[in-house]
Amino acid sequence: MSHKLILIFIAISYRMIGATPLIALEAERSYPENELHSRPAIHISVGHADADIVGTDNRALQAAVDYVGNLGGGVVDIGPGVYLMRDSLHLRSRVTVRGSGPTTILKKDREFQTKLAADGDFGEFAITVVDSAGLEVGRGVYVASNEQRNFHGVCATILNQRDNYFTLSRHMNADILISQGGFAATVYPIISGYDLQNACITNLSVDGNIAANPTKVDGCRTAGIFLYRGDHCEIRDCQVRSYNGDGISFQQSNDVTVENCSVNHCAGFGLHPGSGSQRPVVRNCRALQNGDDGFFFCWRVRGGVAEGNHLEGNGGYGMSIGHKDSENIVRKNTIVGNRRGGVYWRKETAPMAAHNVTFEDNLVRDNVAWGLYIDGNTNGTVIRNNVIEDSGAGLQTKGIVIGADVQQIDIGKNTIKAETAVTDQRGQ
Repeated sequence: MSHKLILIFIAISYRMIGATPLIALEAERSYPENELHSRPAIHISVGHADADIVGTDNRALQAAVDYVGNLGGGVVDIGPGVYLMRDSLHLRSRVTVRGSGPTTILKKDREFQTKLAADGDFGEFAITVVDSAGLEVGRGVYVASNEQRNFHGVCATILNQRDNYFTLSRHMNADILISQGGFAATVYPIISGYDLQNACITNLSVDGNIAANPTKVDGCRTAGIFLYRGDHCEIRDCQVRSYNGDGISFQQSNDVTVENCSVNHCAGFGLHPGSGSQRPVVRNCRALQNGDDGFFFCWRVRGGVAEGNHLEGNGGYGMSIGHKDSENIVRKNTIVGNRRGGVYWRKETAPMAAHNVTFEDNLVRDNVAWGLYIDGNTNGTVIRNNVIEDSGAGLQTKGIVIGADVQQIDIGKNTIKAETAVTDQRGQ
C-alpha cells in the first residue's frame, strides 16, 4: 500500500471513531510565516477515473478533504461527473475544494423521514426513531420538530446504530419532543463547514434534488452550501440549484467572501449572510427564481458589502435588511421583478434597526408594489444615484416608501419612474 493510501486510511479511520490523529495535531499548530510560505502545496485529485481517489459519492470526496486537512491544508481537485451526496462534504480549515466547472455536480440523495419514538433531549447525542429505513451509519440527518426548528434543529452525521437507536456527531440544540412532532430526516447541507478558517469552495455545482427531498428547511442550519463559525472562507464560481431551502447561507462567520456564484430555483433565500456575520462581501452573484428573498441580511450582519449582484424573479423581496444590520453598503446591484417588493428595511425598534446603510448606484425595476421600503426606526440611511423605475408593466407603482418611524434619511439624486415617486408616512 502506498504512503498516500495509508494516510488516507488513517484519516478515515480516526474520523469514524471520533479521535484526533497525531498528524492532525501537528497540522493544527501555528507555523511561522516563512515556514508556511516554504511548504509545498499539497494536491490530491478525486474523480470517476484516473484520479488519486476514484469514487462517485461523498465518501471519496471526504477522504480527500480529510487527508489534505490532516496535512495542514492544500487543494482537493474534483473531476467532472455527478457525485451522490449521502451526507455533507465537511470542509476543513485551509483546504480548497476545486471542481472542474459546471460539470462537477454534487447531488443530494433522496430524503427519508421518520418520527421520533422518544424525545431528543437538549444536549443528547442520540435519537430513537419509529422507522429506521433509510437511516444508516455515515448518513447525514436533520432532527427538529414543529416547534423547534431554525437554530434549534440540528444537522449531524449518524455514527452508530442499534436497532432504532442512533448516535450522532452533534447534540440536540433544544428539547425535540415527540408531542411537538419531533422527526428525523436525511436532510443536510450538500457542502458544510463548522468551526473552521480559510476554507475555499470553487468552480463546482450543487444540485439539491428538490423533487426527491420534500422537507423544506431553513438556512440557520442547512443550505446548499452552509458555513457555521467559518471565518475568512471563500465561495467562488459555484452554482447552487433546486435545494429545498436556502442556496448559500453562512451563520456567525466573519470575513466571508461569496463571489461569482449563482443560486437558482431554491425554495428558501438565495443568498443568506447570517446571524452575527461581520464584514461579509457578496459580489457579482445571481439569485434567480428562488422561493423567498433573493438576498437576506439576517441578524447582526455588520460592515458588509453587497455589490454587483443580480436578484430577479424571487418569491420574496429582492433584498431584505433588518435586525442590527448596520454599517452595510449595497451598491451596483440589479433588483428586478421580485414578487413582494424590491428592497425592504424590516420594521425594528431603534436598538435593533438597520442603521447607517448606504444604498447607491443600483437598478431597481418592476418589482411588485414598490422599489424601496424603508421601515422601522432606522437612522442614517443614504439613498443616492439609483435608478428606481417601472418600465411600463404597472407593477412597481411606488418608487420609495418611508415608514412612519424612520429617523434621519438622506435621499440624494435618484432617477425615479413610478406613479408615486416618494411616499413619506412620517407625520401622517
